[in-house]
Amino acid sequence: QVQLVESGGGLVQAGGSLKLSCAASGRTFSRYDMGWFRQAPGKEREFVAVISWSGSRTDFADFVKGRFTISRDNAKNTVYLQMNSLKPEDTASYYCAASARRIGVPTETYEYDYWGQGTQVTVSS
Repeated sequence: QVQLVESGGGLVQAGGSLKLSCAASGRTFSRYDMGWFRQAPGKEREFVAVISWSGSRTDFADFVKGRFTISRDNAKNTVYLQMNSLKPEDTASYYCAASARRIGVPTETYEYDYWGQGTQVTVSS
């Protein structure tokens, strides 16, 4: 069982930056691929970024490439999402998730086993 708690969301102006954190409980954090998803009101939850269990592989949605980076610190059981050059369309609740599949790099919601409660990011124009 893994419990995930996101933090770092807030209100920022367009062009600004935020860094989200996701703290995981348990001693097996390093076994999980970790992803970030987001969901805006009235829209489906969508993939944002993922980092493999070892940190050696990452993948990003096209709409955040070049603006967001993902990293992890297995010693601290934490995964991060650095968001730069934020746009109003980035406004959403952001969720971290853990996948135990360890097959490829998961980008679909069904590939994840555990989810956090989300943190709100609002980008004003």
